[in-house]
Amino acid sequence: MKLDILAFGAHPDDVELGAGATLAKEVAKGKKVGIVDLTRGELGTRGSAEIRDLEAANAANVLGAIVRENLEFADGFFVNDRQHQMEVIKMVRKYRPEVVLCNAIDDRHIDHAKGSKLVSDACFLSGLVKIDTKFDGEEEWQEPWRPRQVYHYIQWKNLEPDFVVNVSDFIEKKREAILAYGSQFYDPKSNEPETPISSKNFIDSIIYRARDLGRLVGVEYAEGFTVERFVAVDSLDKLI
Repeated sequence: MKLDILAFGAHPDDVELGAGATLAKEVAKGKKVGIVDLTRGELGTRGSAEIRDLEAANAANVLGAIVRENLEFADGFFVNDRQHQMEVIKMVRKYRPEVVLCNAIDDRHIDHAKGSKLVSDACFLSGLVKIDTKFDGEEEWQEPWRPRQVYHYIQWKNLEPDFVVNVSDFIEKKREAILAYGSQFYDPKSNEPETPISSKNFIDSIIYRARDLGRLVGVEYAEGFTVERFVAVDSLDKLI
């Protein structure tokens, strides 16, 4: 199955928090979108890996992703080495996306920057013909594939975006996908320990960041991304 966009996250919910509205918008435009989580988030203070598996599936349905997979790397302890790169390469070659989204290049959680670099490096290596891979259980060798673009969404830190996407019509879809993770985010009835992301202020901050980025470009809401290389447009009128 070839996808238009493949979004990676170090943990279930990273993709929704950073790029949920953008993915929902692309799905509405007819694009085929998939999500790959690097870990099950098993070190999270609240909930469990099993609960987050179910929440991730529900959130993917909200966004309209046609596939969601989990590489089951060790939460907190995965590294950017050959073993982990090869597993990401297999995913990139399996789905052959034109665009890859991945974690923020710098962030509060150590897995975010690690995951960002790991996926970025694997996307480059995936295009090399002398790297041989077979997807688990299959006999045929995978063909090389390199995405046209790798974009990094923004997470805890307020990084300056290189470009923003107008998501004014999809901010509620993003909120719905985030709240599918009932174990992780604000719930006044929860008896779980408080964490930096379990407060109402955190959920509100996701929305008012989108509102502020939208304000800066003259729309209601926007999501920001950083890039690794120049982004080209067909003509000046493609910019808003």
